[in-house]
Amino acid sequence: MVIDTSFLKQLDRLNLLINKRVTSNFIGEKKSMAVGKGLIFKDHRIYAPGDDFRNIDWKVFARTDDFFIKNYEEERNLVVHIIVDSSASMEFGKLKKFDYASMLALGFAYLASRNNEKVHFSTFAEDVSLFNPAKGRFTIGPMLKYLESVKPQGKSLMDKSFSHYRRSIGSKSLVIVISDFLINPEVIEQAFFHLGKQQLKVVQVLDPVEKNLAFDGECDFIDSETGSRLKSYVSPRIKSFFQKKLDEHATKIHSFVDALGGEFFQITTDTAVFDAFFRMLR
Repeated sequence: MVIDTSFLKQLDRLNLLINKRVTSNFIGEKKSMAVGKGLIFKDHRIYAPGDDFRNIDWKVFARTDDFFIKNYEEERNLVVHIIVDSSASMEFGKLKKFDYASMLALGFAYLASRNNEKVHFSTFAEDVSLFNPAKGRFTIGPMLKYLESVKPQGKSLMDKSFSHYRRSIGSKSLVIVISDFLINPEVIEQAFFHLGKQQLKVVQVLDPVEKNLAFDGECDFIDSETGSRLKSYVSPRIKSFFQKKLDEHATKIHSFVDALGGEFFQITTDTAVFDAFFRMLR
């Protein structure tokens, strides 16, 4: 697989809309103007009743006999976790769902790193695989190389994978999950709860053929993850029933994400990547 990255430059016109209330231990180049506890000294101000006496600068007091409080610039940087489904079902489509999901992951990573946010990237199927850059510093190049080496396979054991991944989230973070989510909704709900109280962005990637059941007549369906086969006759009535069930499934996922205060998007692989980001970030 060779992933087209030409869209990345287009993303310079967009900003990754993130909640800056999230604070991590990662110290980046960007500093907020908020005053609070941090690592960079800003200035002094006169002590006022109610201030924390532990912030008194006793060296200044020794020189002036006045109580001064030390102000600090509070540094706020977001840790962005991007998790992409690499199970066998993601291999489906003219433009493979995994290839499209990879472009979305690269786009999110590009925007986050451009904003000096710390990025963690992983794929999951039957378990989670953490991407660790060889030089220890995250850059888009190694991530692209890694994605091009991944062969989607195995079942999507999302609950188990996210349970393991939870140990990698050291502070409140933005977690971006990209998958087709074509698994039991109860498993999806449990997986999200394993992530804890994080800022959550969930992207369901579907092929247009899946979304619209673009088949007619006698068809032989094969489950890419279990290998089970099903022969069926696809009629207009079956199509309508399938569409209803798929919409109900997406609505359930959406409700799980809403309950956690996150955002849910459903995107098909025939959507231009820039258009997908415009929709997700506007």
